[in-house]
Amino acid sequence: MAKVIGTHSGHFHCDEALAVWMLKQTKEFQGASLVRTRDPSKLAECNVVVDVGGVYDPAQHKYDHHQRGFVETFDDKHATKLSSAGLVYKHFGREVIANLLNKAETEEEVETIYQKTYNDFIESLDANDNGISAYPNTLTPLFKESPTSLAQRVGQKNPAWNETLTDPEVDERFITASDMAGSELAGFVEGMANSWLPARSLVVDALEKRDQVNSSGRVIALERSCPWKEHLMDLEKERGLEGDKSILYVLYPESAPEGNWRIQCVPTRPQGFENRKSLPESWRGYRDQELSGISKVDGCIFVHAGGFIGGNKSRHGAYEMARLAIEL
Repeated sequence: MAKVIGTHSGHFHCDEALAVWMLKQTKEFQGASLVRTRDPSKLAECNVVVDVGGVYDPAQHKYDHHQRGFVETFDDKHATKLSSAGLVYKHFGREVIANLLNKAETEEEVETIYQKTYNDFIESLDANDNGISAYPNTLTPLFKESPTSLAQRVGQKNPAWNETLTDPEVDERFITASDMAGSELAGFVEGMANSWLPARSLVVDALEKRDQVNSSGRVIALERSCPWKEHLMDLEKERGLEGDKSILYVLYPESAPEGNWRIQCVPTRPQGFENRKSLPESWRGYRDQELSGISKVDGCIFVHAGGFIGGNKSRHGAYEMARLAIEL
């Protein structure tokens, strides 16, 4: 007999939409039907209940977070209180990822992506649903955020204030939102497995060869363009390359190693715009021959006005730009 997933009726949010989708990716709840209700007697008939009921008890498959006294977090390293998405992910996330990648739950790759996916995807949904801001309330935003986050797009699937829908029609909207949230999670996980994680070995190799690039040991050259920021910062911590030993510039080819190269500043944090050491101010905003004349480096293509990235026509030229940027 098919299992039944229960959640509340009415206005929905991203957390329960994603929680329902994740449950359907597990062996136990694959093919389960969905009931959206606030009727306790109907919820009692469900095999698993998320985001309603006032109970968190994984032994009974009850995953609500609204009750007084609820303080569950992902682990001791995280302070964000879980939503129903985080609760389901905490208990079923490894299986979901393993199934998406067609791997065993015990594989190291699954564990790495399980942790990464919570940090970069799920936690923000937990915070959003629990009214936790990413920034202190004392800070004034510099601009209005775009209404395109996953949580906002799921919310937009709800009926508008002046739109009248039947309960079955709202349920259909929920299914659409759930599938959308799940599709984004699946795409994120696949990107981590196919692109982000394999890039780590390239960063390891570049770190080990950094003294061949610049005698300071503070410049690395990747043989291919790849996602490097988080890998670099993790490896720096692991190897004690912090403070005056940290990497300042990363060099990489735009496409083929014999073609154009980029020099990019390492930011102070992976998603930040502040650099550990920006490219020289006198280079910024210039291009081509004018830039080569100012920098005394042949083959310059550009340095961005913000000083965070530049380009050269050759590997050697990029190495020279890095050498001078270190010294200036």
